[in-house]
Amino acid sequence: MTILVTGATGRVGNHVVEQLVKRNAQVRVLTRDASKARFPAGVEVVEGEFLDLAALRAACEGVRTLFLLNAVTGDEFTQAIIALNIAREAGIERVVYQSVFDADAAVNVPHFAVKSGAERMLAQMGFSATILRPAYFIDNEAMVKDVIFEHGVYPMPIGSKGIAMVDVRDIAEIAAIELIRRDQATDKLPIDTINIVGPDTLTGPQIAAIWSEILERPIAYGGDDPSGFEKNMASFMPTWMAYEMRLMAQRYVSEGMIPQTGDVERLTDLLGRPLHTYRAFAKQLASHL
Repeated sequence: MTILVTGATGRVGNHVVEQLVKRNAQVRVLTRDASKARFPAGVEVVEGEFLDLAALRAACEGVRTLFLLNAVTGDEFTQAIIALNIAREAGIERVVYQSVFDADAAVNVPHFAVKSGAERMLAQMGFSATILRPAYFIDNEAMVKDVIFEHGVYPMPIGSKGIAMVDVRDIAEIAAIELIRRDQATDKLPIDTINIVGPDTLTGPQIAAIWSEILERPIAYGGDDPSGFEKNMASFMPTWMAYEMRLMAQRYVSEGMIPQTGDVERLTDLLGRPLHTYRAFAKQLASHL
Protein backbone atom coordinates (compact mmCIF):
# COMPACT_ATOMS: atom_id res chain seq x y z
CA MET A 1 0.00 0.00 0.00
CA THR A 2 0.99 3.65 -0.45
CA ILE A 3 2.92 5.56 2.21
CA LEU A 4 2.32 9.33 2.25
CA VAL A 5 5.27 11.50 3.31
CA THR A 6 4.62 15.09 4.36
CA GLY A 7 7.43 17.59 4.81
CA ALA A 8 9.12 15.66 2.02
CA THR A 9 11.37 18.47 0.79
CA GLY A 10 12.73 19.26 4.27
CA ARG A 11 15.89 18.01 5.90
CA VAL A 12 14.28 14.93 7.44
CA GLY A 13 11.49 14.25 4.93
CA ASN A 14 13.82 14.17 1.94
CA HIS A 15 15.88 11.43 3.58
CA VAL A 16 12.70 9.56 4.61
CA VAL A 17 11.63 9.40 0.96
CA GLU A 18 15.06 8.10 -0.08
CA GLN A 19 15.04 5.44 2.64
CA LEU A 20 11.54 4.27 1.71
CA VAL A 21 12.44 4.03 -1.98
CA LYS A 22 15.50 1.95 -1.05
CA ARG A 23 13.11 -0.40 0.72
CA ASN A 24 10.88 -0.65 -2.38
CA ALA A 25 7.96 1.11 -0.76
CA GLN A 26 5.22 2.77 -2.81
CA VAL A 27 5.66 6.45 -1.89
CA ARG A 28 3.54 9.55 -2.37
CA VAL A 29 4.60 13.03 -1.23
CA LEU A 30 2.70 16.21 -0.48
CA THR A 31 4.68 19.31 -1.43
CA ARG A 32 3.88 23.00 -1.91
CA ASP A 33 5.66 23.37 -5.25
CA ALA A 34 5.83 20.26 -7.42
CA SER A 35 7.92 22.08 -10.04
CA LYS A 36 10.80 22.43 -7.57
CA ALA A 37 10.50 18.93 -6.11
CA ARG A 38 13.25 16.44 -6.94
CA PHE A 39 12.40 12.90 -5.91
CA PRO A 40 13.52 9.44 -7.03
CA ALA A 41 11.74 7.84 -9.97
CA GLY A 42 8.44 6.26 -9.07
CA VAL A 43 7.56 8.70 -6.28
CA GLU A 44 4.07 10.15 -6.79
CA VAL A 45 3.87 13.90 -6.17
CA VAL A 46 0.75 15.77 -5.01
CA GLU A 47 1.02 19.56 -4.98
CA GLY A 48 -0.54 21.31 -1.99
CA GLU A 49 -0.24 21.92 1.74
CA PHE A 50 -1.99 21.04 4.99
CA LEU A 51 -4.45 23.94 4.83
CA ASP A 52 -5.37 23.15 1.22
CA LEU A 53 -8.03 20.60 2.08
CA ALA A 54 -8.72 19.46 -1.48
CA ALA A 55 -5.03 18.71 -2.04
CA LEU A 56 -4.69 17.06 1.37
CA ARG A 57 -7.69 14.84 0.70
CA ALA A 58 -6.27 13.90 -2.70
CA ALA A 59 -2.92 13.08 -1.12
CA CYS A 60 -4.55 10.85 1.52
CA GLU A 61 -6.74 8.91 -0.91
CA GLY A 62 -5.69 5.27 -1.10
CA VAL A 63 -2.99 5.71 1.55
CA ARG A 64 -2.54 3.22 4.38
CA THR A 65 0.37 4.79 6.28
CA LEU A 66 1.26 8.43 6.92
CA PHE A 67 4.51 10.14 7.89
CA LEU A 68 3.40 13.37 9.54
CA LEU A 69 5.91 16.17 9.93
CA ASN A 70 4.69 19.71 10.63
CA ALA A 71 7.19 22.55 10.29
CA VAL A 72 7.56 25.11 13.08
CA THR A 73 5.07 27.77 11.99
CA GLY A 74 2.58 30.05 13.68
CA ASP A 75 -0.25 27.70 12.70
CA GLU A 76 1.56 24.40 13.29
CA PHE A 77 -1.09 23.04 15.65
CA THR A 78 -3.90 23.89 13.23
CA GLN A 79 -2.01 22.03 10.51
CA ALA A 80 -1.54 18.98 12.73
CA ILE A 81 -5.19 18.90 13.81
CA ILE A 82 -6.44 19.17 10.24
CA ALA A 83 -3.96 16.59 8.92
CA LEU A 84 -4.96 14.00 11.51
CA ASN A 85 -8.67 14.63 10.97
CA ILE A 86 -8.38 14.34 7.18
CA ALA A 87 -6.22 11.21 7.58
CA ARG A 88 -8.83 9.60 9.78
CA GLU A 89 -11.58 10.66 7.35
CA ALA A 90 -9.61 8.91 4.56
CA GLY A 91 -9.35 5.71 6.57
CA ILE A 92 -5.67 6.06 7.47
CA GLU A 93 -4.96 4.59 10.88
CA ARG A 94 -1.20 3.97 10.67
CA VAL A 95 0.99 6.99 11.42
CA VAL A 96 4.61 7.78 12.16
CA TYR A 97 4.67 11.24 13.73
CA GLN A 98 7.77 13.39 14.21
CA SER A 99 7.45 14.99 17.62
CA VAL A 100 10.31 16.32 19.76
CA PHE A 101 12.32 15.10 22.73
CA ASP A 102 10.52 15.74 26.05
CA ALA A 103 7.50 17.19 24.26
CA ASP A 104 5.20 16.72 27.24
CA ALA A 105 7.54 18.42 29.70
CA ALA A 106 8.58 21.62 27.88
CA VAL A 107 5.10 23.14 28.00
CA ASN A 108 6.29 26.75 27.67
CA VAL A 109 8.06 26.17 24.33
CA PRO A 110 5.37 26.56 21.66
CA HIS A 111 6.42 23.87 19.17
CA PHE A 112 7.03 21.40 22.02
CA ALA A 113 3.53 22.06 23.39
CA VAL A 114 2.04 21.69 19.89
CA LYS A 115 3.68 18.31 19.39
CA SER A 116 2.55 17.15 22.82
CA GLY A 117 -1.00 18.03 21.79
CA ALA A 118 -0.65 16.09 18.55
CA GLU A 119 0.65 13.09 20.49
CA ARG A 120 -2.49 13.17 22.63
CA MET A 121 -4.64 13.36 19.50
CA LEU A 122 -2.98 10.26 18.08
CA ALA A 123 -3.80 8.32 21.25
CA GLN A 124 -7.34 9.62 21.73
CA MET A 125 -8.30 9.21 18.05
CA GLY A 126 -7.19 5.57 18.08
CA PHE A 127 -4.34 5.73 15.59
CA SER A 128 -1.74 2.97 15.37
CA ALA A 129 1.25 5.26 15.72
CA THR A 130 4.95 5.47 16.28
CA ILE A 131 5.90 8.77 17.89
CA LEU A 132 9.44 9.82 17.14
CA ARG A 133 10.95 12.22 19.66
CA PRO A 134 14.25 13.51 18.23
CA ALA A 135 16.65 15.67 20.20
CA TYR A 136 18.22 18.82 18.76
CA PHE A 137 19.42 18.33 15.17
CA ILE A 138 23.18 18.27 14.67
CA ASP A 139 22.84 19.86 11.26
CA ASN A 140 21.29 22.97 12.82
CA GLU A 141 24.91 23.81 13.60
CA ALA A 142 25.34 24.87 9.98
CA MET A 143 23.43 28.04 10.96
CA VAL A 144 26.21 29.11 13.33
CA LYS A 145 29.26 27.90 11.39
CA ASP A 146 30.27 31.42 10.33
CA VAL A 147 30.39 32.53 13.97
CA ILE A 148 32.56 29.52 14.82
CA PHE A 149 34.87 29.83 11.83
CA GLU A 150 35.19 33.62 11.63
CA HIS A 151 34.87 34.73 15.26
CA GLY A 152 36.20 31.73 17.20
CA VAL A 153 33.06 31.36 19.31
CA TYR A 154 30.58 28.52 19.63
CA PRO A 155 27.41 30.61 20.17
CA MET A 156 24.67 28.08 20.93
CA PRO A 157 23.59 28.40 24.60
CA ILE A 158 23.69 24.66 25.26
CA GLY A 159 24.52 24.81 28.97
CA SER A 160 26.20 22.27 31.21
CA LYS A 161 23.47 19.61 31.50
CA GLY A 162 24.22 18.18 28.05
CA ILE A 163 22.38 17.49 24.80
CA ALA A 164 22.55 14.27 22.77
CA MET A 165 22.30 15.96 19.36
CA VAL A 166 21.03 13.72 16.57
CA ASP A 167 21.84 13.46 12.87
CA VAL A 168 18.81 13.91 10.59
CA ARG A 169 19.88 10.83 8.62
CA ASP A 170 19.37 8.70 11.72
CA ILE A 171 15.92 10.23 12.32
CA ALA A 172 14.91 9.57 8.72
CA GLU A 173 16.11 5.98 8.61
CA ILE A 174 14.32 5.11 11.84
CA ALA A 175 11.20 6.79 10.48
CA ALA A 176 11.40 4.66 7.33
CA ILE A 177 11.91 1.48 9.34
CA GLU A 178 8.85 2.28 11.45
CA LEU A 179 6.74 3.27 8.44
CA ILE A 180 7.49 -0.06 6.78
CA ARG A 181 6.82 -1.96 10.01
CA ARG A 182 3.47 -0.23 10.49
CA ASP A 183 2.50 -0.53 6.83
CA GLN A 184 3.23 -4.25 6.62
CA ALA A 185 1.67 -5.23 9.95
CA THR A 186 -1.29 -7.57 9.62
CA ASP A 187 -2.86 -6.31 12.85
CA LYS A 188 -3.20 -2.92 14.48
CA LEU A 189 -0.03 -2.19 16.43
CA PRO A 190 -0.04 -0.28 19.74
CA ILE A 191 1.35 3.24 20.05
CA ASP A 192 5.10 3.30 20.56
CA THR A 193 7.34 6.24 21.46
CA ILE A 194 11.00 6.33 20.44
CA ASN A 195 13.49 8.87 21.75
CA ILE A 196 15.92 9.60 18.91
CA VAL A 197 19.21 10.85 20.26
CA GLY A 198 22.86 10.98 19.32
CA PRO A 199 25.51 8.71 20.82
CA ASP A 200 27.20 11.49 22.85
CA THR A 201 25.65 13.83 25.41
CA LEU A 202 27.67 17.03 25.09
CA THR A 203 27.74 20.32 27.01
CA GLY A 204 28.42 23.74 25.52
CA PRO A 205 32.08 23.78 26.67
CA GLN A 206 32.60 20.23 25.38
CA ILE A 207 31.29 21.18 21.95
CA ALA A 208 33.58 24.22 21.87
CA ALA A 209 36.48 21.88 22.75
CA ILE A 210 35.59 19.60 19.81
CA TRP A 211 35.70 22.56 17.47
CA SER A 212 39.02 23.67 18.97
CA GLU A 213 40.51 20.25 18.21
CA ILE A 214 39.13 20.11 14.67
CA LEU A 215 40.11 23.65 13.71
CA GLU A 216 43.39 23.50 15.67
CA ARG A 217 42.80 26.88 17.29
CA PRO A 218 40.89 28.01 20.39
CA ILE A 219 37.12 28.15 20.07
CA ALA A 220 35.39 29.69 23.09
CA TYR A 221 31.95 28.78 24.41
CA GLY A 222 29.68 31.81 24.19
CA GLY A 223 27.93 31.13 27.49
CA ASP A 224 24.47 30.25 28.72
CA ASP A 225 22.71 33.62 28.27
CA PRO A 226 20.23 33.18 25.39
CA SER A 227 19.65 36.91 24.74
CA GLY A 228 22.44 37.16 22.17
CA PHE A 229 21.24 33.96 20.53
CA GLU A 230 17.72 35.38 20.20
CA LYS A 231 19.07 38.59 18.67
CA ASN A 232 21.12 36.65 16.13
CA MET A 233 18.17 34.42 15.19
CA ALA A 234 15.95 37.48 14.76
CA SER A 235 18.29 38.74 12.04
CA PHE A 236 17.10 36.04 9.62
CA MET A 237 13.78 34.70 11.00
CA PRO A 238 10.55 36.23 12.37
CA THR A 239 10.93 37.69 15.85
CA TRP A 240 8.28 35.35 17.29
CA MET A 241 10.27 32.37 16.05
CA ALA A 242 13.53 33.80 17.40
CA TYR A 243 11.86 34.19 20.78
CA GLU A 244 10.65 30.61 20.59
CA MET A 245 14.23 29.50 19.88
CA ARG A 246 15.28 31.45 22.98
CA LEU A 247 12.72 29.59 25.09
CA MET A 248 14.03 26.32 23.69
CA ALA A 249 17.61 27.31 24.51
CA GLN A 250 16.62 28.22 28.05
CA ARG A 251 15.32 24.68 28.44
CA TYR A 252 18.60 23.29 27.15
CA VAL A 253 20.38 25.21 29.89
CA SER A 254 17.96 24.24 32.66
CA GLU A 255 17.21 20.63 31.70
CA GLY A 256 19.40 19.52 28.78
CA MET A 257 18.33 16.74 26.41
CA ILE A 258 19.67 13.65 28.12
CA PRO A 259 18.87 10.15 26.82
CA GLN A 260 17.05 7.70 29.02
CA THR A 261 18.70 4.42 29.88
CA GLY A 262 18.69 2.18 26.83
CA ASP A 263 17.84 4.86 24.24
CA VAL A 264 21.14 4.70 22.37
CA GLU A 265 21.20 0.90 22.43
CA ARG A 266 17.64 0.71 21.09
CA LEU A 267 18.46 3.00 18.18
CA THR A 268 21.65 1.11 17.36
CA ASP A 269 19.71 -2.15 17.31
CA LEU A 270 17.01 -0.67 15.05
CA LEU A 271 19.56 0.70 12.58
CA GLY A 272 22.00 -2.19 12.75
CA ARG A 273 24.87 0.31 12.84
CA PRO A 274 26.36 3.02 15.08
CA LEU A 275 24.69 6.42 15.28
CA HIS A 276 26.28 9.37 13.51
CA THR A 277 28.40 11.51 15.83
CA TYR A 278 28.70 15.25 16.39
CA ARG A 279 32.46 15.11 15.81
CA ALA A 280 32.01 13.51 12.37
CA PHE A 281 29.52 16.21 11.36
CA ALA A 282 31.83 18.96 12.60
CA LYS A 283 34.74 17.52 10.65
CA GLN A 284 32.64 17.43 7.49
CA LEU A 285 31.50 21.04 7.99
CA ALA A 286 35.09 22.17 8.58
CA SER A 287 36.28 20.35 5.46
CA HIS A 288 34.46 22.91 3.31
CA LEU A 289 36.53 25.82 4.65
